[in-house]
Amino acid sequence: MTSVSTQQDGYRLGSVAPARESRLVLALNDVTAGIASWPIWMRLGWNDILQKYRRSVLGPFWLTASAAIMTIALGFLYAKLFQSPIDDFLPYLCVGLLFWNYISSYLLEASTMFVGSESYIKQIRLPYSVYAYRATWSKVIILAHNFVIYFGVIAYFRIWPGAVALLAIPAFIVVTFNCALASMLIGMLSARFRDIPQLMLSLVQLFFFATPIMWKASLLKEHAYIAIFNPFYSLIEIVRAPLLGELPSTGNYLVVVLVTILNVLIAGAFFVRFRSRISYWV
Repeated sequence: MTSVSTQQDGYRLGSVAPARESRLVLALNDVTAGIASWPIWMRLGWNDILQKYRRSVLGPFWLTASAAIMTIALGFLYAKLFQSPIDDFLPYLCVGLLFWNYISSYLLEASTMFVGSESYIKQIRLPYSVYAYRATWSKVIILAHNFVIYFGVIAYFRIWPGAVALLAIPAFIVVTFNCALASMLIGMLSARFRDIPQLMLSLVQLFFFATPIMWKASLLKEHAYIAIFNPFYSLIEIVRAPLLGELPSTGNYLVVVLVTILNVLIAGAFFVRFRSRISYWV
């Protein structure tokens, strides 16, 4: 009697006994092997963008154009509604929308991370983390395209954030790390339960309106706890504040640390426990 499980799942072909490595070691090996496979996921991520905008004149810059139009239109509208100076509100809205779109793209597209890569998973032995890196790389490229809007806004309003803007670099890495973990978890859940994408769509829409993006947290006054306990607000604020020349609050950093710890524990535990079942679920 022989086992048909792959060596990637901790089994040696032709043997009934699992390899000595524990699930944790196998999961860590998967993550490190995925990093070492950077030429693959970088090429796949870039190819995703090329395929999505194939035969398009502007390509991914269509996203930049639409984001710029939305930012300007909503900026003038909500500045009037909230009676805020346009030179203060529009940059705030611009950075908020840029990073909300970045974070929400992970949540909305995570459902296809493994399901959409079924042909690769069933035919090629690659670390499962490669698909998370692939998705992350494509989203970083799109954010880089859209980031020209930020430079245009601060140039127009003559805003100089100063040296504090450098804090946005490690903050961006932390946000990306959390998004990658969350998308990995959602991707596995979506492979097992096909109702997850509809649930995520509803949750993302809810949090968009509940997160200070088109409005400022100061408007909540005595209900400020709505923003404080909203993890998306803190994830956006640790990047947005430095890019606007301000320091994030200690509370923002504490919330992000807590979110990161929970993310690592939950997504990590799920990946360690169910990594070997992904190929069967898709």
